[in-house]
Amino acid sequence: MSAVATVPPHKVLVANRGEIAVRIIRACHEYGFASVAVYADPDVDSLHCRLAGEAWALPGSSPAETYLNIEQLIDVARRSEATMVHPGYGFLSERAEFARAVEAAGLIWIGPRPETIEQLGDKVQARKIAMAVGAPLVKGTPDPVSCAEDVIRFADEHGLPVAIKAAFGGGGRGLKVAWFREEIATLYQSAVSEALTAFGRGECYVEQYLDRPRHIEAQVIADEQGHVVVVGTRDCSLQRRNQKLVEEAPAPFLSAEIEAQIASAAQSICQRAGYRSAGTVEFLLGANGVLSFLEVNTRLQVEHPITEETSGLDLVKEQLRVAHGLPLSITTPPVPRGHAIELRINAEDPAKGFLPVPGTITRFDLPGGPGVRVDSGVTHGDTISGFYDSLVAKLVIWAPDRDQALARARQAVKAFRIEGVASVLPFHEAVLHSPDFTKSFSVHTRWIETDFSAELAEQVRPLPPGNSPLQRCWIEIDGRRHQLALPASFQAASGSAVPASLAETPQALQVAGAVTAPISGIVQRWLKTSGETVSEGETLAVMEAMKMEVPVLAARNGVLSIQIAAGESCQQDGVLGKVTP
Repeated sequence: MSAVATVPPHKVLVANRGEIAVRIIRACHEYGFASVAVYADPDVDSLHCRLAGEAWALPGSSPAETYLNIEQLIDVARRSEATMVHPGYGFLSERAEFARAVEAAGLIWIGPRPETIEQLGDKVQARKIAMAVGAPLVKGTPDPVSCAEDVIRFADEHGLPVAIKAAFGGGGRGLKVAWFREEIATLYQSAVSEALTAFGRGECYVEQYLDRPRHIEAQVIADEQGHVVVVGTRDCSLQRRNQKLVEEAPAPFLSAEIEAQIASAAQSICQRAGYRSAGTVEFLLGANGVLSFLEVNTRLQVEHPITEETSGLDLVKEQLRVAHGLPLSITTPPVPRGHAIELRINAEDPAKGFLPVPGTITRFDLPGGPGVRVDSGVTHGDTISGFYDSLVAKLVIWAPDRDQALARARQAVKAFRIEGVASVLPFHEAVLHSPDFTKSFSVHTRWIETDFSAELAEQVRPLPPGNSPLQRCWIEIDGRRHQLALPASFQAASGSAVPASLAETPQALQVAGAVTAPISGIVQRWLKTSGETVSEGETLAVMEAMKMEVPVLAARNGVLSIQIAAGESCQQDGVLGKVTP
């Protein structure tokens, strides 16, 4: 008798890429759900595509064309017959309009309700919820301010420094800190402009700024049955450009009173908002001991593995349970077991201000041993694109206590070998030997910029990775039309490929008077216009990658001609324009 094939009860479209897509796909397989991957042209042979049950194309290279394209994602979900959508983190994970589009298409959204995302994504409304439940809060404006004069009046009443924050968005975009009254007007305009560019809305509110604070998080998971469980705490204070590099769980060196405040506030805020699925409630803890609610991230966090290691709970599987209509597997907070540390391994050069340095990985030797976990979306030979996040892997360490976790982390960092791209491994090695982190725990959110003093060697800058779009054509199979996509290199056998010597030469070296891209990223803004006369060394434009702004300089005197408009992407050493004598 032949076995009867079982059909998975659900098929999950993973609307993301890289490490988090791999993580979700593996959880789906273990849970018994089918998985569907999506990919942009540069990701056609990526690990998440190889692991998924099936993979569908999102033609294009840039995020706007692909992973941020709601219409295209919904179309793939329909054609693949997916029943659920998991957004991962980043991209569209906190976009209420995407959640609504998923539900309007008759699919199940794996995440909070759209109205919850909308409500908590509005930082002013989230602050009002926190106030209503008695969560700890520093003084702030109840609504967005309308002008710089409002900020000045707030500072005069409550004192400096003050933080000017985008009301819609997060991750440090649209955040400016004013230390002096004279700079408020300029910083307010800058915050509004940055928020408008990043989130499409420029409203900002103001609150007291906690100097040298720790960044503390509470991981929450909630179901449709009304259970809201605080799974544990994390410290995420080691950041650059408001992006975390080192996290640990549970948050160390907290008093029992502060721990209780965090847990109570996080649960109350989420219950009040009718929360569902995984989320994170964030707080700042000032050097003076003042605790203040910061925001709610309505998604799975990058650093969720350390909470999994210390709680014994698989948070992605819990998300699948909730989406499946089942209650949580736990109803009370788990008692933390041991200590876990996560080191984000990014393709960045810490000696150059954490400059993103994409390229092709030529060596990728992973550490191992007890308590060592590596979550990654790449392998040897893969290319780190300048279009996307620079995250290569997450090194997660668990041990019975913090001292043992630090010792294991030091060993693991030494054993981790990455070549072909720059990495932050030298930074992590230095941090793991810094008494500020290991002993006194005097780190704070600006510690890397203000206190970190280790001398790190600059890493070899690789040639920028090629990012040629796939060559697409149509073929017929049994009378049905199918689209065929091939890498440009596939044409080499026909003799039509670009000569190797030319292909390996940065584009900028082939153009006289070229205005070149110092990094792979987006042209944030031009400071000069086409036809304008410029001088050698003058700043012509500003590029951005991973929240890092880098100036674009004129190589000679002459007249500027712009080729890449503001808002468009360009690879490192690519030609943005030209200066002619």
